[in-house]
Amino acid sequence: MPRVDRWTGYAAFVGGLSVLAIAWLFLMVAGQAEELEVQIAVAAADSARFADLIERSEALQARRDSIARRVEIIQQIDGDRYVWPHVMDEVARALPDFAWLLGLSQVSGTGGEVVFQIDGAAGTYFALTTFMENLEASPFIRGVRLVASDQTSIPGGDGAERLIHQFVLQAAKQTPPAGLVETVPLFGPSVSPPSSGTGEE
Repeated sequence: MPRVDRWTGYAAFVGGLSVLAIAWLFLMVAGQAEELEVQIAVAAADSARFADLIERSEALQARRDSIARRVEIIQQIDGDRYVWPHVMDEVARALPDFAWLLGLSQVSGTGGEVVFQIDGAAGTYFALTTFMENLEASPFIRGVRLVASDQTSIPGGDGAERLIHQFVLQAAKQTPPAGLVETVPLFGPSVSPPSSGTGEE
């Protein structure tokens, strides 16, 4: 009988140890699960914060790209603002004696591809050819060609009829070689606002 009680005691002891081991494992697993839940919550909060930062970064990037496109457009417009002043200045400079202008108009194109037409008259054919040569010599003008020419007479100051050459020329505005014209960037650290509404390039 005592022998049976001994085995029973051993069995009870082993069973108690097993219960304690199971309880310890349960508590350990529960603690790990709780720690994992905390880590998951922290990771979710970080993910939400990073997602917000990424969204803000993408919004700033899109805004920067939009501003860059606008600046590029403004710079293109700024680069073309002197097209007609240059054309008119070069035409006036090329005009010789005994020749005058009747009209100056754009035929086609924009910016660096402007094609324009000159209507004018000359007292002599030599004045007309000199005008064409002077235009072609300009670094801002290319492709000068005579579209039409006609002789007509006009009354002179003494009442006598004078023969003149009416003409129509076409030419294209071209970009001059680098270094010939000094330009100032639209945006830059050294650029200060103009003091008046006019400026020179």
